[in-house]
Amino acid sequence: MNQHTSFLRKKPKLDIFANPNAELVFWCIFAVGLMMVPVFGSAYFLYMACLVCINLVATVGLNITVGYAGLLSIGHSAFLGVGAYASALAFLHMGTPLALNIVIGAVSAFSVGLVFGLPALRIKGVHLAIATLAAQYSLYFIFQQWTSVTGGDRGLSLPKTDILGMGDTGFYYVVAFVALITSIAARNLFRTRIGRSFIAVREKDYAAQVLGINVVGVKLMAFGIGAAYAGIAGALLAAFLRIVNPDQFTLTSSVFFLAAVVVGGRGSILGAMLGAVFMTLMPEILREGISFAMGPEADMASVLSPLREIIFGALIVGFLIFEPRGLVGIVRRIMGHREVVDAGTGH
Repeated sequence: MNQHTSFLRKKPKLDIFANPNAELVFWCIFAVGLMMVPVFGSAYFLYMACLVCINLVATVGLNITVGYAGLLSIGHSAFLGVGAYASALAFLHMGTPLALNIVIGAVSAFSVGLVFGLPALRIKGVHLAIATLAAQYSLYFIFQQWTSVTGGDRGLSLPKTDILGMGDTGFYYVVAFVALITSIAARNLFRTRIGRSFIAVREKDYAAQVLGINVVGVKLMAFGIGAAYAGIAGALLAAFLRIVNPDQFTLTSSVFFLAAVVVGGRGSILGAMLGAVFMTLMPEILREGISFAMGPEADMASVLSPLREIIFGALIVGFLIFEPRGLVGIVRRIMGHREVVDAGTGH
């Protein structure tokens, strides 16, 4: 009993960095790197940077649910859709600013996440995955069929968002700022008792209940927070693409985010960041590789489209077999550490 209680009280170890100063340096370098993107990048580079940051927010949220709380979810993109539609409808009908739209997207997805998190109170593992799959298809059906609100397959069109007259650069800075703040917030969450409760439930929910942890509340909160991050990403995606339609939030998109978590490293914020960057840039790397191998006249769409799901699945299986700790495990070995340490677990 005392051993488990001390686990909840002790300060968690850093999951990659040897000391807090090293982590502070990392976040400073990351922030400066985000700020410098518009200075050296082209319009296409800026576009990809926005997409990476949006996917980063969503992947960090899924890693909170899957990696830290141990609740398998394969319906994450549906919560992006909730955030995207809620923020788009608020803007179209009330003219709300982007900052408020982000909050609306987060709150809407958080609320829906709590509802679909209810199955996690009684089931786990594969059965929970099937329940979240039902959430994916249920929400997709609503997006597609509630035409009077969502516009059906046609979707919703939004005007361009201009931040302080800076155009795409201004919007990028907003997206980058949100990505930075949400990543730091998630990292600090697992220095708190609530975050360590997530990990305790993941390790052994019965033992956590004996320790006085409200397992029901923890599981619901894990789903809610993960969905809220997805809602933030959805609101940003709606403003970024200026269109919201059901085809943006399919099962393939959910598999994309799950692959990013597994490839990057479960139970690691840095792993989620690495996974989001890798998975977002991977299609572009493949495009260049195929273009080089088959020539510039190759039809990229016909080549890449059928390979997308195969590649995602192969990456998940490959990393689970050969590198279960993901890219963050590779980084740790490069840094000379013997093992990956999850925040608060010592593993």
